[in-house]
Amino acid sequence: MATILPPDPLATKFPSLGNLISQILPYVYVAAGLLLLVTLISGGVALMTAAGDAGKTKAGYGKITAGLIGFLIIFVSFFAVQIVEVLLGVKIL
Repeated sequence: MATILPPDPLATKFPSLGNLISQILPYVYVAAGLLLLVTLISGGVALMTAAGDAGKTKAGYGKITAGLIGFLIIFVSFFAVQIVEVLLGVKIL
């Protein structure tokens, strides 16, 4: 006599890797936005406390630039996901 096991709740919720990524992706975008905010504030504080020191000013501008470039990458990836949804007809977000 065969034993019937109950279905795995994780396997029914995430039947594929794509479904798991689709569930995680919105949280990644929110985390990226919050990280941008923290990076911009950190860079702004570094600029305000630089007191004319060229090295500290350059570091502050570097933080702001890095934050904006990172957010731009996330922003472009969001639209790339939207384009993939339209072209392939797959629900991702």
